[in-house]
Amino acid sequence: MRILVVSNRLPVVVERRGEEWCLQPGSGGLVTALSAALRRRGGTWIGWPGIVDADVTEVARPLATFGRDAAYDLEPVWLTAEEHHGFYHGFSNEIIWPLFHDLQSLCNFDPNYWRVYGAVQERFADAVVRRAGPADFIWAQDYHLMGLGYQLRQRGCTSRIAFFLHTPFPPPDIFCKLPWRADVLESLFTYDLIGFQTPRDRDNFADCVRRLKPKVRLQRGRGGLHTLRHEGRSALVGAFPIGIDYAEFGGAAASERVSQRVHELREEMPNTQIILGLDRLDYTKGIPYRLKAFRLALERYPELHRNVTLLQVVIPSREAVPEYQELKAEIERLVSQVNGEFTQPGWVPIHHVFRSLEREELLAFYRVADVALITPLKDGMNLVAKEYCACQIDGNGVLILSEFAGAAVQLGRDALLVNPYDSDHVAEAIRAAVSKRHHARRPAMRRMRRAVERQDVYWWTEQFLRASGIDTDIVKEAEQPAAEVPEMQVPLPPASDVRATWAWTS
Repeated sequence: MRILVVSNRLPVVVERRGEEWCLQPGSGGLVTALSAALRRRGGTWIGWPGIVDADVTEVARPLATFGRDAAYDLEPVWLTAEEHHGFYHGFSNEIIWPLFHDLQSLCNFDPNYWRVYGAVQERFADAVVRRAGPADFIWAQDYHLMGLGYQLRQRGCTSRIAFFLHTPFPPPDIFCKLPWRADVLESLFTYDLIGFQTPRDRDNFADCVRRLKPKVRLQRGRGGLHTLRHEGRSALVGAFPIGIDYAEFGGAAASERVSQRVHELREEMPNTQIILGLDRLDYTKGIPYRLKAFRLALERYPELHRNVTLLQVVIPSREAVPEYQELKAEIERLVSQVNGEFTQPGWVPIHHVFRSLEREELLAFYRVADVALITPLKDGMNLVAKEYCACQIDGNGVLILSEFAGAAVQLGRDALLVNPYDSDHVAEAIRAAVSKRHHARRPAMRRMRRAVERQDVYWWTEQFLRASGIDTDIVKEAEQPAAEVPEMQVPLPPASDVRATWAWTS
């Protein structure tokens, strides 16, 4: 049995240099873990190569060469510029992305986007059918490919097909605003395993099924897996929190070059606690809310003046989209206002960085930060929180985390959980975090690091494949067996006037 991974993009970066096409391997824990699984078992990664309207034969050759070197095949899905716009920029990112993050007012429900999305699902399905055998396992990734299972079944595919959603899944009141809600649910029913990041997302999906498809049977099972039965088929539905490559992050953060950069940053920002905000430019990350809360903290607690510096890093993303241009302008305006009001000789409250970071600089920022301020309005997981913990090799950091981030499932007991919409709440959490002494910080950070290490990206891969009925000797052995994640009430650590909040935690 082979594994076929299907995602929006191939795990390579394709670019033209002069007269030749060149490929660079993609980065990130997901690529690393899935590539390891493919190499051990054998298989194919199927996806769009990242270019449109190119000469197929020119690019196919380097893709084939890369596949031989990687020990698994690459199967490109070719799209025109029009298809990519309607499928990716349109349906995926102007409809599903905001809707699944509870921001339905930002959706553009253009019917043409739905038609193009369906046509591209067919294009991906054709590529899978060319490669898949009856005994193969097909693993579709994320909201771009919710309809792939349906298209494969229409083509007579009898292989095991699984789907994992990397974003949140919305509750019924929001999901029902999608004009094609029934079609999306029906498509998901064709998978053998449907995976979500958290029990909250799994249960939102179950609630949508109960409301929109009351005749579909949904039975709770052991280990957090539900069984869905529909028209003679059954599917498992579960929560599988994705992780990072903990060992790689921790080891790289301890390198000499990163340590030297940490020393330089401390000299550049002396005698101050550094609060790190690090986000892709996106309206789901809550950056304007965060900046307003930081301003409130400076107004309310004068003892923070000259003693804290917010290092806010924003990674450029979709800058050509008007909404993102407006967001960038709003962030710059807020930074300017705070710095204009509170800057003193020798101290600037916010250092705003708007660019991509080199790997070593990123790791140095994680290590140097006394506090990480990670406050998305909603996130499927938010791996930045886990990366921060992995890089805190000195163990002195404090994590302030949005209760609406999926990472709150695993880190909620030891992070300071906040409602990102509540400026008072976040401002008080900032004060509480910087007031913590090192001996009080280390036990919580040690527990969070242990959780991130135990449930890393290899653990995630293993648990998902195990739930799919596949033997799991293809990835690093997990330290502990999977267990259902219970839902619990988790208060914030003691701090004056900080209200309790809720999280799901293991």
